[in-house]
Amino acid sequence: MKQRLITGITAGAIFLGLCLLGGWPYQLLLAAMALVGYYEFVKMTGTSVAGATAIIGYISVLCFMIPWKLLEISILFSWEQGIWLLLLLFLLLTVFTRNKMDIKITAMLFTGIVYIGMGFSYMGITRSSGDGHGLVWTFLLLFCIWGSDAGAYFVGRSLGKHKLWPAISPNKTVEGAVGGVLISVLISIIFAFCFPDLLTFGRALLIGLSCAVLGQLGDLVQSAYKRVYGIKDSGTLLPGHGGILDRCDSWIIVFPFVHIVMLMPYY
Repeated sequence: MKQRLITGITAGAIFLGLCLLGGWPYQLLLAAMALVGYYEFVKMTGTSVAGATAIIGYISVLCFMIPWKLLEISILFSWEQGIWLLLLLFLLLTVFTRNKMDIKITAMLFTGIVYIGMGFSYMGITRSSGDGHGLVWTFLLLFCIWGSDAGAYFVGRSLGKHKLWPAISPNKTVEGAVGGVLISVLISIIFAFCFPDLLTFGRALLIGLSCAVLGQLGDLVQSAYKRVYGIKDSGTLLPGHGGILDRCDSWIIVFPFVHIVMLMPYY
């Protein structure tokens, strides 16, 4: 517990400090987290973390993390076109390697690139919001996610009786999930009180619900694929906490979602 607490405070202070600073320091931190996350993902599949396929993945994740619009660099194709070209490359890898790299592995590695690359890139997009309130939006989502996690844990521990999804995560309960939703919504409503010109109550309610529901689903996604591969933690970078993906599984689902459903300003 002591090690977990020390790691949490240290990592949290570094992350929040660079988030407050914003700009390139924060963007570089997110890029580093995304690369470590993809490394954990590749290692989990049993693929060589230094092989050609993994290297293609690292480069692809970096391409997601480069803030092209902030750099005012025009790219040759859209995100959709880039993802399709990447998909084609990974499909062709099964041919080039004569099925030594089979379709199951290439599909998994491709999924990891989109899952991790887009997740962390939207965290950078949120912080650099063009309305000048990127820090508020970032803290809103993070606090809602953290509040949901805390609410689910403590309510589940004290009141939990009905299992939420025992085949994937045996410790999660329905009562805990509801508690997480309520805490997340409460936090978002508090933000609406504090920033009435920025956030309406209706929008705050939707954001709070999204953070709680999608955050808990993101955690279940992580639990599901770790169970398939028979591992407890995605990595060991954060003693007492596991790896980057263990700590950020909710973040990399929530941040893209709230943008895609247009609850967040883009640029």
